Amino acid sequence: MDHPNILDIAKRIRHSIIELACVSQGPHVGTALSCADILTTLYFQVMRLDDWESRDIGILSKGHAAMALYATLAEKGIIDKELLKGYCLNDGTLPAHLDRFSAKGVEVSAGSLGHGFNIGLGMAYGFKKRELDRRVFVVIGDGESQEGSIWEGALFAPTMGLDNFTVIVDYNNLQGYGRPNDICSFHPFAEKWQAFGWHTVEVDGHDHVALQRAMNEPTAGKPRAVIAHTTKGKGVPFMEDQLVWHYYIVTEEIRKQSLEALR
Repeated sequence: MDHPNILDIAKRIRHSIIELACVSQGPHVGTALSCADILTTLYFQVMRLDDWESRDIGILSKGHAAMALYATLAEKGIIDKELLKGYCLNDGTLPAHLDRFSAKGVEVSAGSLGHGFNIGLGMAYGFKKRELDRRVFVVIGDGESQEGSIWEGALFAPTMGLDNFTVIVDYNNLQGYGRPNDICSFHPFAEKWQAFGWHTVEVDGHDHVALQRAMNEPTAGKPRAVIAHTTKGKGVPFMEDQLVWHYYIVTEEIRKQSLEALR
């Protein structure tokens, strides 16, 4: 069973996502809501962050879900919550896609899909070469896995023995223009990662206990792939599994309805 405190944290992060989407009048609220539980588990239950100089690295490669990372960093106390007020505004504080120079805890600039994954692999390789006890966790989208660079990296990681690297796939089964299987199918998905030499596990991406267990279990020297089955727009029933919330904006009325649904 999920710890009540973690459920509360995830709910507050979702509240922040709705507020950010409304103030900015920007898109991608659905994709941000889908990975909120993944990021909550990572930052509050899995990653070692107490010693910042030797911290684990968390990367959101699906950079269009930036709202989710900003809300998580603020909830964790890594960034000041005041920064959230300037999200995606002219002369604001935080851009709509991730820029590593914008705030503490934003480890890479992301938005061009497939890049964050391989930057993370480079970091993990560097930590291995220097014999540092640091881990790298990268969240990618399922649609993002259609990028060829993902599979180049997927070949590289087992070859280099990067058991300090974990990819978590936010598998919400909706990308910008429809179902991934209808656009460029990657099935059978888990079997592909396994065939490439990864320790692979499929979990409910909204179950914090299952996520935590999957991100921590031994991998016998292999890199880890966690395929997290999620729902786009999770937490707001009228947004759930609806493609339009990849793009629709959150008006003041929708904000009120969303926050009421999240209570």
